[in-house]
Amino acid sequence: MAGAKPSLSFWQIWNMCFGFLGIQFGFALQNANVSRIFETLGADYNNLAILWVAAPVTGLIVQPIIGYLSDNTWTRFGRRRPYFVLGAL
Repeated sequence: MAGAKPSLSFWQIWNMCFGFLGIQFGFALQNANVSRIFETLGADYNNLAILWVAAPVTGLIVQPIIGYLSDNTWTRFGRRRPYFVLGAL
């Protein structure tokens, strides 16, 4: 069968999880400094919660819209490639 998924051993799954653990440490270290960066850029301490919530709320609104548009878009470059290019800019 061409579509059969390969079976992964315990150690292959362990290695993938261990790699993602390192990525999560990187994200945690980066996020630990975001409040200080916001304050350095001039944000008031009382408004930090609004800044932390802004990105998830924006994603909640924008992602379904872009998903709908990309599902209904057909160009000579493909369905999603124009959105990848615009998102990369």
